[in-house]
Amino acid sequence: MSAPLSTDIAVVAFVQTEHTAEAAGASEVELLAPVITEIKERTGLNRFGFTCSGSNDYLAGAPFSFVSALDTVGAWPPISESHVEMDAAWALYEAWVKLRHGEIDTALVYGFGKSSQGVLPEIMTQQLDPYYLAPLGVDQVSLAALQARAYLERSGAKEDDLRAVAARSRRAGRDNPFALHLPDPGDEGYDVAPLRPYDVAPITDGAAAVVLARGDRARELCERPAWIRGIDHRSEAHSPGVRDLSRSEAARLAGERAGAAGVEVAELHAQFSHEELILREALGLGEDVAVNPSGGPLSANPVMSAGLIRIGEAAARIHDGSAARTLGHATSGPCLQQNLVCVLSGDDHG
Repeated sequence: MSAPLSTDIAVVAFVQTEHTAEAAGASEVELLAPVITEIKERTGLNRFGFTCSGSNDYLAGAPFSFVSALDTVGAWPPISESHVEMDAAWALYEAWVKLRHGEIDTALVYGFGKSSQGVLPEIMTQQLDPYYLAPLGVDQVSLAALQARAYLERSGAKEDDLRAVAARSRRAGRDNPFALHLPDPGDEGYDVAPLRPYDVAPITDGAAAVVLARGDRARELCERPAWIRGIDHRSEAHSPGVRDLSRSEAARLAGERAGAAGVEVAELHAQFSHEELILREALGLGEDVAVNPSGGPLSANPVMSAGLIRIGEAAARIHDGSAARTLGHATSGPCLQQNLVCVLSGDDHG
């Protein structure tokens, strides 16, 4: 008979690289190694009950690129390991499910990517429908611009509202030692109207890791564990043409199921300035909620780990005692197609 499901699971450690705008000659393994070393030192653990990663072979330009990354973890003696070809936030979800079954009490989750090795907007075209959209070569920014235009026309928001999001994100990023230190938005022309270069997340290389633990083990490893009070992910229809691009129903549903109400801080995986406004509306985030105090993806967007970083940054606010209830959000696919919401809190705030 299997053990009962455990819901007492927390983020106990979070580490990320100092993100860069271009490849510095380091391989993905070399990029990830210091992160894994540091998180092992912080927790005092050399082995984990489960290991799960998120990466993308198209970014690495090689099949099964995640296998070589296991050298940084140490795969001998044999370990229990899995991988998702998505942002590592979904690897965290898989690890959370594994922990709930009660067979293990710790899990290591990590993600990594070097976006600067290729032309990212064109690489992301490969996630589109292979019969209708991908052959057209519709790039990531052009699709985002379609969504931005739909949102502006439906909501009445102006391009100045997008600029304000970008400006606030960049200012916050300059206070974050791990983010790119970008100047305030200037008078750039359009990238793809209505989006200007500052409305688009910068090309970023980087990696991040999180350790999850269950029950008393979490309290042993962390003074203030960030308990996962709710987590859910939802997906829109694959084709952007059959949904209302001006809204995010998937984010709304995920937020409701995860219990997004009452959070003080929200780290949103908004890779374009208009996405933050859509997500604020979908998740019901008022002006009293601090959104992306880390600078968010508009200050550093390491693909395959940026969503995991949002959860890690939200957990860090619990760890340092600066917030009692926080939210981390991750997205994947074109125009906010897939959305994951994770709500965290400390021991004294359910």
